[in-house]
Amino acid sequence: MQSKENAVINSVCEKKGHMKYSCIIWDWNGTLLDDVSWCVDVINRMLARRKLNIFGEIADYHRVFSFPVIDYYKKIGFDFEKEPFEDLAVEYVEDYYSGKFKLHENAEKILAEIHKRNIKQVILSASEINYLKTQLSCFDIEKYFDEILGISDIYAGSKFEIGLEFMKRNKIESALLVGDTEHDFETAKRLGADCILISNGHQSKERLATLGVPVLDSISDVLGVSL
Repeated sequence: MQSKENAVINSVCEKKGHMKYSCIIWDWNGTLLDDVSWCVDVINRMLARRKLNIFGEIADYHRVFSFPVIDYYKKIGFDFEKEPFEDLAVEYVEDYYSGKFKLHENAEKILAEIHKRNIKQVILSASEINYLKTQLSCFDIEKYFDEILGISDIYAGSKFEIGLEFMKRNKIESALLVGDTEHDFETAKRLGADCILISNGHQSKERLATLGVPVLDSISDVLGVSL
């Protein structure tokens, strides 16, 4: 039986005509990569070292996490007069990449199925490109992607510019961006792409639901979308 969320998505697609996306743009962290709990652990250790309030639950993290990350760090109490944001970013990255990672359930299955449909797939991430590729190499999924797009530094700013350059270079006219944050929604809007958000990533379903685009419970629901 078709889920309520997918029925809404397919209704939108039908109104646009028999659209078939030429490209699926995937966010990485929280969308394909199941890293939310680990991110909370890492940031909690940083906060505890400075005797700042830690996140008691993932729901607390969901309420404040945002892009750019520098603004999120300010919200949770880091004092940039005592420690530059750049130093905090280095500390976070060193701890974060020491962890072991897993993909969201069924992520590879979804990627493989879309690949069979001859739809271009790319990763568009606010992660530094070399770290991103190293992390991606832990999984046997790079074969499903036409390009891997990450930013040039570790400060997790906007990924819009590299997304736009990709769209122009490849003359992409009909794209769907799948992500898990408000930043993904904003990026899709600026790129002229449709957007679907996944609610088991870095921001809550309640928060994402205010954006006016379909919100799915998990990546497993993506195959129910008219692609």
